[in-house]
Amino acid sequence: MASLRRATRRAAVRPEELSSLTGAQLELVRLVRRRPGISVAEAAFELTLAPNTVSTLVKQLCETGFVVRTVDPADRRIARLDLRPDMRRKVDAWRDRRVEVLACAMSLLTADELRVVEDASALLLRMAEALGSPDAPGGPSFGAIEEHEPVQS
Repeated sequence: MASLRRATRRAAVRPEELSSLTGAQLELVRLVRRRPGISVAEAAFELTLAPNTVSTLVKQLCETGFVVRTVDPADRRIARLDLRPDMRRKVDAWRDRRVEVLACAMSLLTADELRVVEDASALLLRMAEALGSPDAPGGPSFGAIEEHEPVQS
């Protein structure tokens, strides 16, 4: 998965403005692109990071002009996050290029191979959900994974 993600990002050519960002900063930028108006606490939950870590990332991204932080009008203790409009356009265009690159690669697969990818995607999503549940590791969801026999190759 990591190799596929890296190859897709490399082929889509990351915008120069984003090339200096760390992996964690980039993950936060992509999350804010998908969920404009997300709070710092919600972002921390989504990224499975400590809220103070996300606050630090937000501060860095605000200082570099990627993210705009506004006060929630209903609760002034909550900061809402969004991308600056010019950054949103660049991040959206980069995402579109990644989708195009992936679609092009998938167009080279046979119908049977596409079915295998679809089935594998569903299984990987289930695994990610189980590992990302509040019960993991060691809780009921994680324990259910451990109880299964290992796959023999």
